[in-house]
Amino acid sequence: MQCDMQEEVQEALVEVREMRIWVMEVALAKKGRVALRGKTSPAEYLAFLSVKYDVDADVFYNALVSAGENRRSSCGNLSIECRDKQKNKMVLLITMGSKVVAQFPVLEEFLLRQGNPIKDVESFDALCRREIGKGRGSELLLIKDLRVGMKGVNLKAEVLDITKPTFVVTRFGNHASVANALISDDTGKIRLCLWNEQINQVSVGDVVQIENARISTFRGERQLRVGRNGSVRVAQGVVAN
Repeated sequence: MQCDMQEEVQEALVEVREMRIWVMEVALAKKGRVALRGKTSPAEYLAFLSVKYDVDADVFYNALVSAGENRRSSCGNLSIECRDKQKNKMVLLITMGSKVVAQFPVLEEFLLRQGNPIKDVESFDALCRREIGKGRGSELLLIKDLRVGMKGVNLKAEVLDITKPTFVVTRFGNHASVANALISDDTGKIRLCLWNEQINQVSVGDVVQIENARISTFRGERQLRVGRNGSVRVAQGVVAN
């Protein structure tokens, strides 16, 4: 089954962790320029920048390593320059066009670690969810732009397939029917989890408008979920491209 029955519990834990993130944001953000201070680690600082400027954590870390080796690199709209290098420490400058985003010292050891220390930050996933979900409003998104943790997602897509409903017992002891629809627009495909009456609201070939949904993951696959505050309805017109 493609629907994650534990998501509500996980979201409650995220809400608790968001207070830590808010403290980090206050310490880090000031007039668009960020500076390391207090007990914030380099990994926490870079995790904040990765999310704030919407740069994939792996791409960002690899660009930092490249700047350390080659003096300059770029990722997305950000340019990274190694301004100074002495013994086991270097100073990195990050800019976006003519705007200085950040300048900070970092140990070479940090850039030589196996894996990605940015993604190892305890609060990284919650920070992504907090930042990505801001300011979406009624904007229609494309499937290619959906990322795990997004909330308040609105999109229009075509229904390609719907699985046969399965009867389940929820963790609250209620009986429910659940099915998965595969939906697509011109940019990609994603699974849509349908519960109870939602299943009979759509058919294969329909163009559906989905409002106030959230993006989760189950067994490594993105999944679109519509809760009590969201809606799924058959729409007119074509899907977004």
